[in-house]
Amino acid sequence: MELFIRYIGENWADLLVLTYQHIVMVLLGLALALAAGVPLGIAASRHRTLGKVILTVANIIQVFPSLALLVLLMIVFGLGSTTVVIGLFLYSLLPVIRNTYVGLTQVSPTLLEAGRGVGMSPMQILINVQLPLALPFILTGIRVAAVIAIGVATIAPLVGGSGLGREIYAGINMDNPARLYAGAIPAALLALLADLALGRLHRTVKFGK
Repeated sequence: MELFIRYIGENWADLLVLTYQHIVMVLLGLALALAAGVPLGIAASRHRTLGKVILTVANIIQVFPSLALLVLLMIVFGLGSTTVVIGLFLYSLLPVIRNTYVGLTQVSPTLLEAGRGVGMSPMQILINVQLPLALPFILTGIRVAAVIAIGVATIAPLVGGSGLGREIYAGINMDNPARLYAGAIPAALLALLADLALGRLHRTVKFGK
């Protein structure tokens, strides 16, 4: 523990940079997953056959080993953070797609009929009725995706990426527990903070408090 505290004290600036890089990679991956996942979830909820295809493909991506996926992406995109961000995007897709799909399909048909009854177009019903009611489900998907992405991002150095994984693998390779903990503990704290913050946001949206 003494070595760990000393290492943190001597290298806190570098660790802050690595933490920032870790967060940026995760946020970029999540942003791409939202940009693609929500429309795919909407499409899946409107077309049952297409929905099965979309969810099946997303499930296949999710169960693919993370390191194997990153290696395959590295062949196409090369070493670096771009490969990691694309990998995080793919791993974050399933929770976003599935929860968007579930949230939209859970909206009461009575509410949809009421929207049609007052002259709303399908797009207006989607934007003003379905998406607001599905928002708690979507936030749950984002919460799950964020925790997954923070964990997967720790293997970024294996494909030329940065982030807290650099400290973890340096600690393993050099048999230096202080460096290993300096990467693993902040990564675990990031996952916990993301889970708590998004959980609180979910409760606020769902219950209004």
